[in-house]
Amino acid sequence: MLKQQLQQKLQQKLSPAQIQVIKMLEVPTLELEERIRQEIEENPALEEGAEESADGDEFADNYEDDGGNNDDFDPEEYMADDDIPDYKLKANNTSKDDKREDIPFSIGMTFHEYLVDQLGLLQLTEHERMIAEYVIGNIDDEGYLRRSPESMVDDIVFHAGIQTSDDEMISIVELVRQFDPAGVGASTLQECLLLQLDRRTQSREVELAERILTDYFDEFSKKHYDKINKALDINDDDLKKVVNEIIRLNPKPGNAWGGNILEKSMATIVPDFILENEEGKLSVHLNNSNVPELRVNSTYNEMFQDYASNKKNQTREMKDAVMFVKQKIDAARWFIDAIKQRQQTLLTTMMAIVDFQKDFFIEGDDTYLKPMILKDIADRTGYDISTVSRVSNSKYIQTEFGIFPVKYFFSESMTNDSGEEVSTREIKKILQDCIDNEDKHKPLNDDALADVLKEKGYLIARRTVAKYREQLSIPVARLRKEI
Repeated sequence: MLKQQLQQKLQQKLSPAQIQVIKMLEVPTLELEERIRQEIEENPALEEGAEESADGDEFADNYEDDGGNNDDFDPEEYMADDDIPDYKLKANNTSKDDKREDIPFSIGMTFHEYLVDQLGLLQLTEHERMIAEYVIGNIDDEGYLRRSPESMVDDIVFHAGIQTSDDEMISIVELVRQFDPAGVGASTLQECLLLQLDRRTQSREVELAERILTDYFDEFSKKHYDKINKALDINDDDLKKVVNEIIRLNPKPGNAWGGNILEKSMATIVPDFILENEEGKLSVHLNNSNVPELRVNSTYNEMFQDYASNKKNQTREMKDAVMFVKQKIDAARWFIDAIKQRQQTLLTTMMAIVDFQKDFFIEGDDTYLKPMILKDIADRTGYDISTVSRVSNSKYIQTEFGIFPVKYFFSESMTNDSGEEVSTREIKKILQDCIDNEDKHKPLNDDALADVLKEKGYLIARRTVAKYREQLSIPVARLRKEI
């Protein structure tokens, strides 16, 4: 049974311009530069350069979304549902035949190429060489072969059509493990370290190190040195020499050879803000050195005016052209406004953060950081908490003390024994100092650290100390112990 009814609803929806501003707030400077380049390529109505003055660009001042102030022209008449321009029916205007060229990175020989290159020094049959190349292809960037020979025997048949046996695969794996760097091709850390010790000049320390890694690897990894001393009947001095021999080994031989150079080169941080301190007077400005100024193409403005003033002689193709030009001009102006609003929002928010944490930016000491949450900055700027969160996400500020992520300045608060609110960042700094200055022969456990903080006026439970220690990536006392 069909039933018709009327219903009223009140809804809030974001306009395309608002959505664009929100997306702009989230991207850091490097991504913004790429986003601007992409928009310039896709929108011919947008170009680099400062906006012209009112005298030189009358349309820039008079332009409105309804097509300007031309009373004889109404673009809305071209937007009927049964009169859709042809260009709107296309997904994009690129062809699969278009030539696309990527800029190559010159990074020299890769880790895997280095291993394959060493195959040329061996006398192998074509069959053995193909198996060896398959084994090398399964070695990860750290230098480990984390697959068993048996599983590779099955896979090489399906992937490469090469028949082999378990014994042949094992012999090829052993052959690859003789390559440089030492330890490559191991399946576990224990095996990797033992492979490196095999190439060391034999001595008492090396022999003891091999025995410890073979028979007492679990005790060694957990630093149960007393058990090792008792089992091998050696004193602390001898054990210290053996441990020094082991810690000189490389747990990730692939990274030692070079690692992923391209990935490391792309990890450069470009600050979004630059802070300057002139005799105690702090000033913040955006890092827009590579962000070009934008304006609407004057040719498109003139084209729109010409079409608008020639309404009587317009054909279907001219109507499509009017809609195309108007759409591109609208998109260009929305994009320019989004960039301007992004810059204003970022600058206002960062200035509020600097004003809130002024003592830190002058002194550069973490103990001067005040407890600060997103709501504190939202109240100062008048922005929503979500806006402040977007501004602080993936952004960095350059100061005279180094480059910091904006999120670094946000922290929760705790109350000390004097009733004052202090930042958890300050407590973590004190905790880090305590651990750095402890006696490594008798490191402080979490209970002892809680007592030290209590003496300094910070009443913190042991479990909270453990949480802060884990956030600082500091291991437990037993693993910090030295001989």
